Formats: sequence, structure tokens, C-alpha cells
Amino acid sequence: MLVGTRMTLQHMHIGFDDTDSPRKGCTTYIAALLVEKLHKLGAQFTDYPNLVRLNPNVPWKTRGNGALCLRIKCGENLVDVVKETVIETVEENSDLAYKGTDPGIVFLKRTRIPREVKTFAKNAITGIVNMKTALKILKRIKAEALGFKNGRGIIGGLAAIGENLEGDHTFEVIAYRVPENYGLKRRVDVASVMEMDKATFPYTFNNVDPETGRILITPRGPDPILFGIRGETPEIVKKAFRLVKPLELVERWVIFRTNHGTDAHLKRVKGLSGIKPYHPVISRGTVSSNPKIIPRRHVIFQIKDDSGCVDCAAYEPTGALRKVASKLMVGDFVEVYGGVRPPSENRPLTINLEKLRLLKLTPKIVYQNPACPKCGKRLKSMGRDKGFKCEKCGKRYAELERIAVKVKREVQKGLHITSPRSQRHLTKPFIRYGMEKHRISTNRLIECWHCP
Repeated sequence: MLVGTRMTLQHMHIGFDDTDSPRKGCTTYIAALLVEKLHKLGAQFTDYPNLVRLNPNVPWKTRGNGALCLRIKCGENLVDVVKETVIETVEENSDLAYKGTDPGIVFLKRTRIPREVKTFAKNAITGIVNMKTALKILKRIKAEALGFKNGRGIIGGLAAIGENLEGDHTFEVIAYRVPENYGLKRRVDVASVMEMDKATFPYTFNNVDPETGRILITPRGPDPILFGIRGETPEIVKKAFRLVKPLELVERWVIFRTNHGTDAHLKRVKGLSGIKPYHPVISRGTVSSNPKIIPRRHVIFQIKDDSGCVDCAAYEPTGALRKVASKLMVGDFVEVYGGVRPPSENRPLTINLEKLRLLKLTPKIVYQNPACPKCGKRLKSMGRDKGFKCEKCGKRYAELERIAVKVKREVQKGLHITSPRSQRHLTKPFIRYGMEKHRISTNRLIECWHCP
């Protein structure tokens, strides 16, 4: 069906979430299917599909905690058909048999997003929101919602609608596998990924881990994704897509606009006493305990301020960040970034570090034996409070004391980020600093941004 040229077009925002499970499925894949179906119906897309990563620390998430929003215009005669198509596609492609999968869909027929929906989205990305709040907002703005099972995905669907990426954002092209390859090892030409990474630098990011050489564009789970490439513009990710040589069939691909690599989840908390479990935070404090290595080479240290104290953890996979954390000293003043892990019987409240900014380094002092006043050779101690003796000239010095010497620290002030292989979807990598974008929307889609 085609939209008539004289027909008034209806703006519609379609948000959905919580369709997958650890064993199969992918919400972005459902979005990719709907892009094709809605395009064939005659719907006009007003933006790239929005892939909105929500708070990565909520305990009930699956993998990347991504919610989707499709923003379209269509004739009033197509509205019901569009809704039916979305509902059928979500139902058919969700893992409804899995206990923790509770899909939800939200339809909002408005041109502008209400402010309270934007606020709800921000809270869903930086903290914890609940169904009661979501349902109250849905009623006030006269949006329609449908939930399967307990319908928890309605929360993510509403949040995806509210986060229209007005501020910093990036793009990701995702290529999907044919169903017969689900669960099998992904096959992509490694050399082509390396060449793509060089050819698109610095406008794509996290393609390869520089410490290990590991390819990062291919996920490891049983989902339908073959590979995904993230970058600054739709044109650059499409170029990158063309440079990668898959060694298996690609069923379809789509370019998404997203909050990947923007630090959108991190929220500054002024006092350590205000830190809450499951919230991603930025906070400052003074290192109050020397770092200790626990089994599996994780590094734990404590920071404090006038309001309280909290543990910080740099786990072994964080690579370079863990090494920096291990060299901290009591008295260092730091800014920490990461998700808050709740306390347990064996562990206090802990910030799982994503980044660490060293703001002030305490001097490192070592004490050395003095030099012989006569020959200059380093003296040897004769025992506690017994003075020193020169082994070269035989002189003894009872009145001399050990000398305090300031030693250069093995770490430097500045920002330190976890290695790319362990960065979360939302973590802003070094390469993106200075590339932040601030524009209201991307209204002009490049000519080809999806392929069934």
C-alpha cells in the first residue's frame, strides 16, 4: 500500500524492548525485520532506528540492555496495519518461553516527545525506573502500550521513545546472519577487519583490541548478529561495512543511531554517601587504603570523602585500568566512573570501575641510608638506633639519620579507561573525546541505510 499524496501523515514513535534471552534472540533484529515490513507498507522513516542502551547495571537486563525505537510517518489508514505488523513481529520473534523475557511495545502518535517522557528516559539510562511510573506517564500522554507476560519491556519501550538522542550520539551498522548459522562460530575475514580499522580511523571505534589483537566487532553469544561497527556518521559506518569481508551469508543489515560510546549512563554524585546500588556514577574521593590484589588478579582499593567511603574494583579484564589502579597510594585524589555493585556478606558497596581520573598524586617517599661524609659511599646501618658505618673507610656515624627521598611515581595524572575488550556499550573511548555531537536530530537519511 502507498500513502496518497494528499493524505495527512501521522507521526508515530514505536518503542519496544525485552524480546531476547541469554539463549537466543535480539531486539535489534526485530527492529531490522520491522524496517523492511514497514517500508513495504509505505511508512516513511523520519530517523534511523534508534538503539538506546539503558542502565547497564540493572540486575534483570540481558546482555547490552538495548531498547529500540522506530520513528515513522504514515497515513491514518495505515496506523492500525502498522500496529498489527509490529505486534505480530515482536510476538513471533521474542523468546516468550524463557522465564525472564517480558516484551513490551509502546505506540505514541505525536510529532514532539513530551518532556516527562524525555526525563523518564534519562532516568532509565542513569538509574532505576519502575512500571508504575511508566504506566502513569503512558496514561497522561495518551500513548498505547502492549505487554507480553509481565510486560516489563514497556519500560524500555517508553524510554527508547523518550531518548531521541538530541545530544551526543553515534551510529552502528549491524549485519545479521542467516538462521542456519545461529550458534555457530562467526566467520569474518580478520585481515579485512584490520584494514577497515586503519582505513576508517579515527571515525570508527572499538573494532580491535590493541593489547591483544582480538577482533571486537563480532559478538560471542547465540544472537543473530554477525558483526557490528560503530562510528561517528552513517556514511563512515557504511564505508566500514563495505570493507569487511564476511565468510558467511549476510541476511540483512541496518544502520542504527545510538548512544553507544557517549557515557550517557554516568551521573555525577557529589558525596560518596549518595551512591546507590545499580546506579552508574561519577564521584570523587581520596584513596584511603593501598590497593590489594585478590584472586584472579582483580584490584580493590577504597576511597573516602567527608560523607563516607566506598570500595572500588578494577577487574582483571579491564587490562590497562587494572594496572593503573594497582599503583595507587593512600592520599591520591581520584575521580572514579562505574556501576555500583550492592553490598553482600563478603563485600561492601563497590564501584566497578570503567574509568579512573587521577587528579592529584601524593608524593612517594623512600628512605635511604646517608652517604659517607668522607668518601661518599652509601653507609650501612649497624642496627636500630646504633648509627651507620662506612664499609670502605671504616668510619662510624652515630648522629646521622636516614634521608627521605622523593621518588617518581609509576602513574600519571589524567584519565585512564578500561581496555576496549572490556568496555561497555555506553563507555566513551579515548578516541571519541572531542568528537561529541550536539544536534537535535538526523532528518536526512543516507540513500541506502538498510538492506533486507
